[in-house]
Amino acid sequence: MSSLWPRGARLGIIVLLTMLLPVPLAAEPLFSFDATPGKLPKTVVPVRYDIDLAPDLDQLTIAGRETVEIELRQPTAQITLNAVNMAIGEAGVDEGVQRAAVALDAAAETATLSFPQALPAGAHRLSLRFTAKINPFDRGLFFVDYPTGQGTKRMISSQLEATDARRIFPCWDEPAFKASFKLTVTVPRSFMAVSNMPVASEEQAAPDHKRISFAPTPKMSSYLFVLTAGELERITADAGGVKVGVVTTRGKSDNGRFALDEAVKLLGYYNDYFGANFPLPKLDLIAVPGGYGGAMENWGGITFFESRLLFDPAADSATHRRDIFSIVAHEMAHQWFGDLVTMGWWDNLWLNEGFASWMQEKAAEHFHPQWRSWLNGYGQKQFAMALDARRTSHPIQQKVADESEAMLAFDGITYSKGQAFIRMLEAYLGERPFRDGIRAYMAAHAYANTTTADLWQALEQATGKPVASIAAPFTEQAGVPLVIAETDCRDGVQQLALRLDRFAIIPARSFAGASDENSLPAVPWKLPVAFAPVGTSASASALLLDGAANVAAGTCGAPLKLNVGNVGYYRVSYGVRSGAALAAVLGQMAPEDRLNMLTDGWAMVVGRRTEMASYLRLVEHLGTEDQRAVWDQVISSFATLDRLARGEPERDAQRVYARARLRPVFDRLGWDSAGHETVPADDDDTLLRARLIRVLGELGDPDILGEARARFARFLADPQTLAPNLRDSVSHVVGLKADTGTYEQLLTLARASTVTSERVRYYLAAASAQDPALAARSLALALTSEVPVTIVGAIIGTVASSGEQPELAWRFVRDNFDALLARLGPGFRDQMVPNLMTNFDDEAHATQLAHFEPSQSTAGGRIAVARALETIAITADLKGRAVPQLAAWIKARKP
Repeated sequence: MSSLWPRGARLGIIVLLTMLLPVPLAAEPLFSFDATPGKLPKTVVPVRYDIDLAPDLDQLTIAGRETVEIELRQPTAQITLNAVNMAIGEAGVDEGVQRAAVALDAAAETATLSFPQALPAGAHRLSLRFTAKINPFDRGLFFVDYPTGQGTKRMISSQLEATDARRIFPCWDEPAFKASFKLTVTVPRSFMAVSNMPVASEEQAAPDHKRISFAPTPKMSSYLFVLTAGELERITADAGGVKVGVVTTRGKSDNGRFALDEAVKLLGYYNDYFGANFPLPKLDLIAVPGGYGGAMENWGGITFFESRLLFDPAADSATHRRDIFSIVAHEMAHQWFGDLVTMGWWDNLWLNEGFASWMQEKAAEHFHPQWRSWLNGYGQKQFAMALDARRTSHPIQQKVADESEAMLAFDGITYSKGQAFIRMLEAYLGERPFRDGIRAYMAAHAYANTTTADLWQALEQATGKPVASIAAPFTEQAGVPLVIAETDCRDGVQQLALRLDRFAIIPARSFAGASDENSLPAVPWKLPVAFAPVGTSASASALLLDGAANVAAGTCGAPLKLNVGNVGYYRVSYGVRSGAALAAVLGQMAPEDRLNMLTDGWAMVVGRRTEMASYLRLVEHLGTEDQRAVWDQVISSFATLDRLARGEPERDAQRVYARARLRPVFDRLGWDSAGHETVPADDDDTLLRARLIRVLGELGDPDILGEARARFARFLADPQTLAPNLRDSVSHVVGLKADTGTYEQLLTLARASTVTSERVRYYLAAASAQDPALAARSLALALTSEVPVTIVGAIIGTVASSGEQPELAWRFVRDNFDALLARLGPGFRDQMVPNLMTNFDDEAHATQLAHFEPSQSTAGGRIAVARALETIAITADLKGRAVPQLAAWIKARKP
């Protein structure tokens, strides 16, 4: 989820890049069950599962039996369904009328049941007995060992997206096969069990066990099934007749109050927005203290990594509430977009993830406008645009062939380009008409599946606009539009000349056999473009750009800014005159537009369209009082430049320059918020302060390093002396320069805490140590049961990046690959190893990755490797240009 073959590596990458080239657009059909992609035959359809599971938490096995009501659409003597890493002991149909021979195919992840005689078309009942595994990693049913005041406890939970229900019970594990699920589970008497639906009955099963039966679910896809069981507790609230709960391990439920309160508000908001009330009787938010690091939208039982859901005011920064709100809003939006209405196949995953990502920001703007979520969340769109400008990008609607490719689809294009495009489309269509279309879509396809074409149809009918013709180039082809803009003054009228092109980031030289093509095909976008004069009261003008346009844009004088409000998904390249004029009035722009100028300016450097000086001139026009998002972009660019200069003689001077630009911003804020008592504790200044402490520490600012050490020492003596808002940054900075004593103190803090967010903080702070011997100790911890599986990847990544030991981390991964794979699962092989290698910027390491056989063993792994090789080449190319250009800039400014 992660034979040397140098020729194969080269050929595979070239073939992959060829496959990723745009193809002529063809109208996508509306959803059809028979035409939907997938591996399973469509001749057998599940209607309802009755599942009985008995997990053994000591042996880490599952004993199970199930009865599945099925509909045979034609006579057949064989039934094929999904099963992986399990044994099927018995299989029969219609109460034993026929017994089946069972053939398991590990590669295809299927079980084929062969009957002596053909079964007639119509309704049947399939009965199976099976045994499966409880995993140490987040695939199928997994176990979590977590610390408490009474020692280590064990619980279980599930993670099934994309294709891992088949690891718990045999099933039709493709999203188009929707069915009802009725679960019964046997667990220890001290356990609470949580699933999609409320408990229907509970009975004693043995002296120390009980059987819990849940009500049957509505029709849903198999990946939305959930089971969590352990020594748990729940707090609840009513939301219009729906019982909303937060489920935690014992003693932590009070830390779920913020999430619970926000969930109740969100449920009412979503009921109204989607025009369809949440259809289940309960909705649980389940905090899992390990096992995986994100959240999963299981219908009626959303699971979260504990630190993503719980807020501990004694340990967490007040700003952490923003993160909790965002992820709760995202996963709750899925209860409609994804759960009630589900994409037919993984090629339309963006219908789930893009819309949930957009909805989380829309909800945040509604409930917490002071957070300025669109402005401060700019990084999501920038991340997507950076990926989308590459040769290895893919369309939002991408072809998905198998399980490994399905897992790889959960990326920045699917989530963040999807989010950004939806925002632009809503702005073009109008907020109310767009919502009307979404409501019609929900009403038409509830409990069913769709393709993107179904959504475009609903929006076209609601708005009367040609949505599909505008949207298709964005969703069916890869790429970032580039608007080339220049102005001229003719007879007192300002003339705006626009030309549509494609923005691409193509390194001068590729590595490890990847394509050296220096251009990408054009895309026939129809692009909504907004522009306005800066420094006037004139409202923005808009046009739908198709190729090129010349527009009369008012009287001469005020420079014209494009992509007003930074809503559009496109880059802008201004001519020399326009660019200089806009830089001079940067301070007169709205923060969103200043930020847009910076992000496009930096992108032009990365894309070889301009030199560093043009970006740095923009930075010099910024004031220390500017918004957090604006300075955050500068911080990110300076941090990138610092990594590029690793090992180079220019690095010290470059760090001095960066500190000189950033330190005045920090000095305005100071270490503490004294004198700002009326400002809420989760304001943007609090977040900016923490970010500056972290980056200035990484840049070697002696005052920051010294004060961080002093504050950490006082914290060790009295934790109340260090505000929770500063603990992450101070711990990280202290960890960077840690000696053996400080390193041990960080580990002691991690080991002593039962709060997941604190454990993550201190383990990662220790892993950031730049002392190679200490970094090696952190890597060794990754092989032990002490460190939660959830953060093993983060520890290795932190050693490679913050600790500046990429070679040490890479050697550790190679030497311990089998042990890490067994602990972390397929995602380690397919994705984590290629991602780790993006810490390098040289051809030698690119070649090592291209020849690393385990990461090339699946289709998804080969795609991840190709993307990583391109990242390495882009980084090397940027380093070769940016480091000397910045050095020249600094030298030119010395007195």
